[in-house]
Amino acid sequence: MEQKFIAAWAAARQQAQNSGVRMRPVADADAMKTARRFLSSSRPSDGFEVLADKGLLKLSLEALVIDKRFTALFSDDEANEALTRLLSAGYRF
Repeated sequence: MEQKFIAAWAAARQQAQNSGVRMRPVADADAMKTARRFLSSSRPSDGFEVLADKGLLKLSLEALVIDKRFTALFSDDEANEALTRLLSAGYRF
């Protein structure tokens, strides 16, 4: 399941970049650690605000974290943080 999440996050970052949102590369080996670091910090993931401005939050790390395919990979606290950020930014399900 981790590999599917890593692939989905890489694809989302590529789509975001194709839409003009600057995203930092994340090595596959560091993807889970990086995702958890973003979720435990006080700031949202890379490009979150720009994705929100463009109506592309579906491409954010936070959106992937609450995707039912990947919820088992994250703690309740991590998922709640992702959901809070998305709702605060006006994300529509």
